[in-house]
Amino acid sequence: MADKAYQVCSNCVMDTSDTRIQFDEKGVCDHCRDFYDNILPNWHTDARGRVELQNIVEDIKRKGKTNDFDCLLGLSGGVDSSYMLHIAVKEFGLRPLVFHVDGGWNSELAVHNIKVMIEKLGLDLYTEVINWEEMKDFQLAFFKSGLPHIDIPQDHAFVATLYNFADKYGIKYILNGGNISTECVRNPMEFLYYGTDMSHIRDIIKRFCTIELKTYPFSSVLRHKFFLRYVKGVKVVKPLNYRPYIKSEAAAVLENEYGWRPYPQKHFESRFTKFYESYWLPERFGFDTRRVQYSSLILTSQMKREEALEKLKKPAYDPETIESDFSYIAKKLSITTDELQSYFKMPKKFYWDYKNEEYLFNLGARILKAIGAERSIKR
Repeated sequence: MADKAYQVCSNCVMDTSDTRIQFDEKGVCDHCRDFYDNILPNWHTDARGRVELQNIVEDIKRKGKTNDFDCLLGLSGGVDSSYMLHIAVKEFGLRPLVFHVDGGWNSELAVHNIKVMIEKLGLDLYTEVINWEEMKDFQLAFFKSGLPHIDIPQDHAFVATLYNFADKYGIKYILNGGNISTECVRNPMEFLYYGTDMSHIRDIIKRFCTIELKTYPFSSVLRHKFFLRYVKGVKVVKPLNYRPYIKSEAAAVLENEYGWRPYPQKHFESRFTKFYESYWLPERFGFDTRRVQYSSLILTSQMKREEALEKLKKPAYDPETIESDFSYIAKKLSITTDELQSYFKMPKKFYWDYKNEEYLFNLGARILKAIGAERSIKR
């Protein structure tokens, strides 16, 4: 893509590291305009949202009243999923089957946060452990590919396992901690491509995997977005979108009631994701995911732009510990630090350098927006 003169949005902190970004005459980016034009008018956290959410909760209880659990909830230990679990049980009286996918990278803090939530709420936890040899080979395949989105093996496993479990056991509702309040700005697709593009995934596996992924869970976007949703009736609900959700306030509730402890940055429940988002992506590809996270908080009035700009002056990783972090990742993947460095220095590739079905995702986004299932098609 053609290089642009460097520019930062005058309203948020997204910049031309997103090579597809567009600015208007006032220097406001298309991420902001998408929020104000498409998302905000359709985002109801007032009485209307409360009524909609209450109706959903009643439907969940009605359809699940004869089952041991009335919904499925994936818990990562992060603030969003933890707070969602808190309100699901304490405020709504739901009986979720709490589900965690262990991809081999849990931080000690994530383990702690999951434990205190489960214990103090008196719930059972079902943990699906991904075969480590398969996960390791899959993640190495993405390193070898030269792509930026090397976290797909973790993300896909989590999504696929949840949908597979819901389908297998006939659970009709999946509670999802995703929310507009902290995620209204999307990561540029150039850097974080669709994690459920099976054409893309199969191409990476065929080219770079060295073992067969016999047990790793897969789920195509057509299967879980359309077949399971519209044929099998499995619905994904994001409760945090129907009520005011302030991240700092939610974290304070979790700390006070459960002894939950905060992370330095969003998505740092996983040691791999922490390394990937704080170091690998900004240092190798020049993209800092904090710009997306901070811009979302700016647009939803949870952070001042000046504060975000000040925070961005410092790297997301700790320069004093990054060498040991680098060694940890290499050792965990059973490779040398020299091999890991070779992947860091290799020519950069992007999703369009491999097979993909971007057209299918674009078509699906437009259909879902047309029927009101999505608020925005920007990616």
